[in-house]
Amino acid sequence: MGNGIAHVFAESGFTVLLCDVEQRFLIEAGDIGKNLDRELSKSKITADDKAAALGRITPVLERAKLADSSGH
Repeated sequence: MGNGIAHVFAESGFTVLLCDVEQRFLIEAGDIGKNLDRELSKSKITADDKAAALGRITPVLERAKLADSSGH
């Protein structure tokens, strides 16, 4: 579920910190790229849109890094 939320927010232009408890779950976030590929193949987005969305997602394991993302 978190991957889907990260995907939608990143595609909408937000910077996203995708935090999880284990690296293997962050690796599974690669599904975001697959989902964007599907949108690309249906001409719903461009290759630049895909690259931009993926560029806005930063995977992290340390919850402390979330404190810096409050936007204040």
